[in-house]
Amino acid sequence: MRPEGGGAETVLLRPAADVPPWACALRWRRSARARRVSLRIDATAGEAVLTLPPGIARQAGLALLHRHADWVSARLRELPPALRFVDGTTIRLGDVPHPIRHQPALRGPAALRDGAILVGGPAEALPRRVLALLRLEAVRRITPRAQRHAATLAVQPRAIRLKDTRTRWASCAADGTLAFSWRLVMAPPWVLDYVVAHEVAHLREMNHSPRFWAHLAQLSPHRMAAQDWLKANGPALLRVG
Repeated sequence: MRPEGGGAETVLLRPAADVPPWACALRWRRSARARRVSLRIDATAGEAVLTLPPGIARQAGLALLHRHADWVSARLRELPPALRFVDGTTIRLGDVPHPIRHQPALRGPAALRDGAILVGGPAEALPRRVLALLRLEAVRRITPRAQRHAATLAVQPRAIRLKDTRTRWASCAADGTLAFSWRLVMAPPWVLDYVVAHEVAHLREMNHSPRFWAHLAQLSPHRMAAQDWLKANGPALLRVG
């Protein structure tokens, strides 16, 4: 969906008459493809998102938001706390916690060293440099897994890409391009391996037929456990950064 204008604001919501109003972060989106006003929660940003079709006034979106104030309130309040990239924050890479250490005099990109994420330069550059490191680490961990699983099934991905998707952890395009959320680098290795195996299996079967699940079973024994882990812990991964 391509936005056609939008913006952000704070709206006071009151889920019930006996509940004090509270401030809800709201983002607007315009979409030429939208056929109706829609409301969703962006877990990464911790805000409500209203999408409007062309020609529909914002009042229609606000009416929908207020009608579902109790749902919005519950969803936002149940989100895990945000984990920002700042000095002292601990980020898990696989099963291993790595504290972020800001060392202004350090030159070069952020680096993994002595069990920590070392970041040089000015403090305002720290989030960007930590993200760059995590994306590189994701590539380092995902690529060999994809290649190994592809060899097992005698297939070859066209390309492997990283994204920051908010509705799915990975995807396999019709042209054979595999895309993964960089946030998977923070999941346990067996969970990451399952997601990679799942997408590689789609190179043989672009569906979820019995043949697809049979191919996946060749690659990973962790289907149910990995799905359960992502369901329980995925919201926290989306709140990192």
